[in-house]
Amino acid sequence: MADADDVRRLALALPHVVEIDSDGFDFRVADHGFVWSYPERRPGKPRAIRTDIAVLYVGDEAEKQALLLGEPELFFTTPGYDGLPLVMLWLAKVGVDRLEELVTDAWRMRAPDSLAGDLGGGGRPR
Repeated sequence: MADADDVRRLALALPHVVEIDSDGFDFRVADHGFVWSYPERRPGKPRAIRTDIAVLYVGDEAEKQALLLGEPELFFTTPGYDGLPLVMLWLAKVGVDRLEELVTDAWRMRAPDSLAGDLGGGGRPR
């Protein structure tokens, strides 16, 4: 099963990725976040950075719902993410191969077309 070190290794293997200094992990391409640690907010308490949960950019609401409904053991959301094309992923429940696919897809959706070809295979997923 995967962990924050796997996220870091996979994200940094992608072209033009910048890691933002944080208490967890936070990766961007062309100034757009594509995977980061979940900043859990609990009423009356300070925000807690959860490195056991990754937030992934998924492109649109349809993809978000497909992941949430299709693999509820892996993905979840919170009211704070309503209307946003983001899902949370339990890292301990996902294999490294599946994590690589998810991180790469998130990168492709956030990278401008001028960078997407640098990955090989070209273009956007789907």
